[in-house]
Amino acid sequence: MSIVVNIYYTGRNGSARAFAAEMVSSGLVEQVRAEPGNERYEYFFPMDDPETVLLIDRWRDQSAIDAHHKSEMMPRIAALREKYGLRMRVERLLPER
Repeated sequence: MSIVVNIYYTGRNGSARAFAAEMVSSGLVEQVRAEPGNERYEYFFPMDDPETVLLIDRWRDQSAIDAHHKSEMMPRIAALREKYGLRMRVERLLPER
């Protein structure tokens, strides 16, 4: 009963890829992956859009997402998004019942 959240980060002049690289190099990605209920946290690069990065983020349930959003990591992630001037588009995929 996982919840998948696809987040498209879009910037300019390679800023989205630089954001993803800093997320990895800063250790934030590993911290998110270690959170209870996180099942997947991976970045992908669309071949036809070099200014966008796709994050596939999968969680066990809504309570795990809520805990993640209240974690000390969220202000750090938000600061990085702002640093790189990114726009976000979010798709939330719920399990079929």
